[in-house]
Amino acid sequence: MFTGIIEELGVITHLEKEKENLHITIQSTLTPELKIDQSVAHNGVCLTVVERNLEKNTYVVTAIQETLEKTNLNTWRINDRVNLERAMKLGDRLDGHIVQGHVDQVGTCTAIKESHGSWYFTFEYDSSLHNITIEKGSITVNGTSLTVVNSERNAFSVAIIPYTYEHTTFQYFNVGSVVNLEFDVIGKYVARLQGL
Repeated sequence: MFTGIIEELGVITHLEKEKENLHITIQSTLTPELKIDQSVAHNGVCLTVVERNLEKNTYVVTAIQETLEKTNLNTWRINDRVNLERAMKLGDRLDGHIVQGHVDQVGTCTAIKESHGSWYFTFEYDSSLHNITIEKGSITVNGTSLTVVNSERNAFSVAIIPYTYEHTTFQYFNVGSVVNLEFDVIGKYVARLQGL
């Protein structure tokens, strides 16, 4: 369980394909605090720490083929920055919203507009998968908990304040960037009950 509050930007230092799996090495100052078998969200994708190298401040996670097909992990390259969040502790404040770390689908950035020191980002997604957003509802973009400010059938916008822009991968987005989307879990249950 996560909250969508990004702790740090990690750096991809190595990618290794093994059959259908992808082993990803991340450099992060969080490494000394991580344990083998611990869950960490990477751009919103929950992956398990399988190896650590304290001398290099790196750790390794592995993504299976299904994860590669449903997320943007197959676009990752060495030196890319990744949003990192460790799983929440029981009893912690829930500063974002309930995030499972299970990406529903990818979306594409279609517009970026600066507005008086903040930014509006618009994303489109395939509505045939029956995921929905609502005005003032929650959405997770690359693991970042955000509030929807404009909701359409297959698109939505979010407003990004300077702090979020500077401390997440939003600063690296361009029109055409592919992002991981996790829709609000409560909304998904309501949609299922409504037969959507």
